[in-house]
Amino acid sequence: MVKGKMSDRTMTRQVLLFISVLSLSSVHGQVSYSIPEEMAKGSLVGNIAQDLGLDIKRLKSGKARIYTGDSAEYIELNKERGVLLIRERIDREALCGQTTPCALHFQLILVDPMEFYSINVEVTDVNDNAPLFKKREMKFRISESAVTGAKFALERAMDLDVGINGLQSYSLKPTDHFILNLQNQPDGGKTVEMVLQKPLDREKQDQLSLILTAIDGGDPQLSGTVQIHITVLDANDNAPVFTQAIYKATLRENSAKGTVVVSVSASDSDEGSYGKVTYSISNSLDDVSELFEMNGDNGEVRLIGNIDYEKARQYQIHVQASDAGGLTESCKIMVEVLDTNDNIPAINVMSKSSAIPEDIKLGTVVTMINIQDPDFGENGKVQCSINENIPFAMKSTSNNFFTVVTDSDLDRERDSEYNISVTCSDEGVPSLSSSVTLTLQISDVNDNAPVFERSSYEAYIIENNTPGLCIFTVKARDADWNQNARVSYILEDSSINGVPVSSYVSVSADSGVIHAVRSFDYEQIKDFQFRVKAQDGGSPPLSSNVTVKIMIQDQNDNAPQVLYPVQTSSSLVAEMVPRSADVGYLVTKVVAVDVDSGQNAWLSYKLQKATDRALFEVGLQNGEIRTIRQVNDKDAVKQRLTVVVEDNGQPSRSATVNVNVAVADSFPEVLSEFTDFTHDKEYNDNLTFYLVLALAVVSFLFITCLVVIISVKIYRWRQSRILYHSNLPVIPYYPPRYADTLGTGTLQHVYNYEVCRTTDSRKSDCQFARPCSQNVLIMDPSSTGTMQRMQSEQNILDEPDSPIEQKPPNADWRFTQGQRPGPSGAGGPPEMAMGTGPWPNPPTEAEQLQALMAAANEVSEATATLGPGTMGLSTRYSPQFTLQHVPDYRQNVYIPGSTATLTSNPQQQQQQQMLMQQQMAAQHQALQAQPSEAAAQPEPPKPAQTPASKKKSTKKEKK
Repeated sequence: MVKGKMSDRTMTRQVLLFISVLSLSSVHGQVSYSIPEEMAKGSLVGNIAQDLGLDIKRLKSGKARIYTGDSAEYIELNKERGVLLIRERIDREALCGQTTPCALHFQLILVDPMEFYSINVEVTDVNDNAPLFKKREMKFRISESAVTGAKFALERAMDLDVGINGLQSYSLKPTDHFILNLQNQPDGGKTVEMVLQKPLDREKQDQLSLILTAIDGGDPQLSGTVQIHITVLDANDNAPVFTQAIYKATLRENSAKGTVVVSVSASDSDEGSYGKVTYSISNSLDDVSELFEMNGDNGEVRLIGNIDYEKARQYQIHVQASDAGGLTESCKIMVEVLDTNDNIPAINVMSKSSAIPEDIKLGTVVTMINIQDPDFGENGKVQCSINENIPFAMKSTSNNFFTVVTDSDLDRERDSEYNISVTCSDEGVPSLSSSVTLTLQISDVNDNAPVFERSSYEAYIIENNTPGLCIFTVKARDADWNQNARVSYILEDSSINGVPVSSYVSVSADSGVIHAVRSFDYEQIKDFQFRVKAQDGGSPPLSSNVTVKIMIQDQNDNAPQVLYPVQTSSSLVAEMVPRSADVGYLVTKVVAVDVDSGQNAWLSYKLQKATDRALFEVGLQNGEIRTIRQVNDKDAVKQRLTVVVEDNGQPSRSATVNVNVAVADSFPEVLSEFTDFTHDKEYNDNLTFYLVLALAVVSFLFITCLVVIISVKIYRWRQSRILYHSNLPVIPYYPPRYADTLGTGTLQHVYNYEVCRTTDSRKSDCQFARPCSQNVLIMDPSSTGTMQRMQSEQNILDEPDSPIEQKPPNADWRFTQGQRPGPSGAGGPPEMAMGTGPWPNPPTEAEQLQALMAAANEVSEATATLGPGTMGLSTRYSPQFTLQHVPDYRQNVYIPGSTATLTSNPQQQQQQQMLMQQQMAAQHQALQAQPSEAAAQPEPPKPAQTPASKKKSTKKEKK
């Protein structure tokens, strides 16, 4: 009926009212709007983006939304336009009831960064509700004796609208007997009474029918009516009277049912049935009758329902007292509800972040919370806190609104997740609290560089490894997560001895495994180092470096190398040991090196083969070859030792060296004995060609040797005949310009000789030919060691009986008795001391040594021109010996046991030659003057013979 009264004119007025009352205010992030109720869906509330100064893009990027808590959402946000629209039709009466003003409170939430704004929308009333009576009719029984002015309370009408649209007035029709009496109440309401203004007469009219109309103040006005039926009774002239017009009581919420609220009392002066008073609750428009009950006999009001302070803080109970005669009286009970702390704070999470980066700024809002406690006063005051020892803090932004903000730096590597416990407590007694746990993930930021497990690495690898061999692995860890923790390994550019390090090793980018690119040689490189960089996959990437040192371990892959004695194919090297050598005499020292290191280079020397094992030994550690017994004349001149040089590796490697030792006191013995040593020859791969060539050469040499041998034999036979018929005595020393192959003669350094030898070492003849001269030196091994000088113009063979001219020796070639070292200087026979003998003293040891050195010099110079295949002297005395510590014996001759030194001074030699020529001339004259004495003179002693010379003499005697 009411909605039917709303016309098009009404809707137009509502829209105009909405436009006129629309207003807003923005103070401290709060916006207020005012709209009428019952607006259609989609109607505009306000431009929130413009009013808050926000950009449309910010609404979209911030994911703006409306937060209403537990309330229904009547307003929605259009982010495309930035406006608030009606989502659901709003009924102010259903939303707020009689409360004014009626407003909707909600928040606008934005994230990234997190913000919120409070919005209040006041809903104004529209006259859409007509006054209503709870009952359709009211019945009264009134005595006819009721006096004029008697009052009868009527049921009030209820209008859900408020303000001007609410109930404004009543009208009663007809007004023949009764009129309306309206009285204002302290609560703003009105009591409606029907006052008798004309006495009733039951006999005339026992039934009266009246219409009570309630009218509101809206435009248009709306009204509601109720029928009043009056039955006229006999006279009852006294009405009940209450002791108090208003009763007051207090009642704590959540009180138990049956609790007595208050007791009212009324009295009636009448007697009998007219004096009996009954009580009843006359409230018909509210829920009082559902919460309270009245004891009709004694006037007690009891609680029969649950009262809640948060729903209603005060109740008004209208009580009516009636007697049997129909007279009534009313009073009012004011029940005030006392608040009890019976509501725990309700925590509503308005907005929260599920994950935040670890490098977030301090003070950033991560969660917004709204707390609702419907209790009153201290019971409704709420304080919130969060658990301690976390990098967050709780801040209160406004009444019952709290935010959780970052309070200190975050580190995902320390804590990747936080459980934030929010606890809210009110100030009631006892205090009530509630809590909620918020889980917040910390997202990773690339703030940690990879860290190697060690500050530096050292690895070992055995040389001669195969390329691609895995050496070892470097490992780095990144405390970050996911892609930021993915570590890649990079070999930094560097060079090792000018070679890029990438040609030595490589690094696996994913696993950090270091591989050898090449095969290492310890003898070329013993260690090297490089740097490996570990880089994560973050943006930008972080990295760290580590130094890696690779040490090559030696492997026994090199055999010892003999440095001395030098093994050559062009000449033989021999060490000379005098026959007077004692036990422990140092023959020579085998010098060898091993390019390996450690125990692989520890060398030991062993004697593998020897001509006479009982004569020599080799030092195990130093390689020194020493005699282990006294050398005697029975020992062979030619000694061949094979020394094995072995290292200490596993398996061990070795090298052999052949050492030729000559047991002799003079070089002629060495020259005659060491001509039969065979030499190693190198053969070419083309065997056919060299075999044919060798056969031709051997054939030619064989024929040539036969011719030479036959010629030499004939020549030696004729020479022996000449010496056999000679009457001259043989002396063990020789004049100047003659040579002695047994080491007792001399050779001047100014002569150069060409040596021609055959392959037969013991049967060959040696000719010393002077270039550009006709002088010929003849050496007969079977003779006493005398070599005569033959003049080209005088042939001795043609004159066998002619005397041989021999010059006396030079006195400068001998030392005085005081100057002679060793046995030669100890003294001689008496005749020699006195000078009575026919011949001067024999040559001393120093003279023989000087002659020996001169002969060695001439032979070495001659053999140097012969080319490959000729025999050289010992490396101690030969010019081929290259060690720097060996002295040049051609310049200085050291005599054992003496401090004297013989030198090769050309001026001194010339003086000696002149003196020797003079002495030899004088001796020749003396020989001619005394032939008989010379014949009777005993033969001087012959020099000692070597085993080779003995064999030759024996052969000659047999011939």
